[in-house]
Amino acid sequence: MPYKSLLIISLILFSVATFGQAKLTREDYINRYSDMAIREMKRSGVPASITLAQGMLESDNGNSTLAAKANNHFGIKCHTDWNGGTYYHDDDRPNECFRKYKTAEGSYVDHSDFLTQHQRYAFLFEYETTDYKNWAKGLKQAGYATNKNYAELLIKIIEDNELYRFDDKNYHKKPIVKKKRTGKEPADEEGSINPFGNDVMTYNRIEYVISKEGDTYESVAERHEVMPWQIYKYNELTKDSVLIPGTRLYLQPKRRKAAVEDKFHVLQDGENMYEISQQFGMKLKHLYRLNRMQPGTEPEVGSKLSLRKKAKP
Repeated sequence: MPYKSLLIISLILFSVATFGQAKLTREDYINRYSDMAIREMKRSGVPASITLAQGMLESDNGNSTLAAKANNHFGIKCHTDWNGGTYYHDDDRPNECFRKYKTAEGSYVDHSDFLTQHQRYAFLFEYETTDYKNWAKGLKQAGYATNKNYAELLIKIIEDNELYRFDDKNYHKKPIVKKKRTGKEPADEEGSINPFGNDVMTYNRIEYVISKEGDTYESVAERHEVMPWQIYKYNELTKDSVLIPGTRLYLQPKRRKAAVEDKFHVLQDGENMYEISQQFGMKLKHLYRLNRMQPGTEPEVGSKLSLRKKAKP
């Protein structure tokens, strides 16, 4: 073998031995972490494409010092509400405190929680999970990063790598095996057995469950691996709300409008605006806005409510 070739091989082996492993490519990163991003999207409502793009950008595709030393893929600093591990690293200022995780998955979970628990990001969850452009612009607007081109960088990563495909709720699912219905198994909106558990259903691309006798908000949250505060927030409830058997509880944030096939609803006797917002997976404030109504007021029985477009004056 020529000396030059031996020298190149030696340098490669030295690099791998010295730095632990070869540098991850974007393709490597996507293959390794896309499943985590999808799981977090289903749990929290943060688009998988946004999570992956932020992880790739913030961690240099998993090769940054923070990712290698602290499993921190999103550059999240300690802040005053952090009680976990810490890692000090030069960033905007020397020796800043960053969150340290035991695993990369811990970083992914905390990234979702960080966005859902801080009020300045609340408006993002009014966007569809497929609306990655507004999510990217909103993250910059909310101050997630100081780079003035942050939104454009995220959008380019998403489009160059077709990360938007992970935002499709049907992406990479195992085929659903059709079973003979006994009348006891709840079905999803397509009429097949839901693959995420026999009591989880879907409407308006949002997963929900129907509460049973003996359920509490805490037991529902634990059973479906979400936090109790998420149940309260996603269903626009307060902690003193009483859970009645048969109540629809969303496990993900509601939308700004109903599903495409549901354009109007005629109010029936005994219904109110909150119940309609739950029935159609819409945030209550948007239901009021679409119908040009003052929050807190109730329409008369027989009123035709607009579910997707703003009602005419």
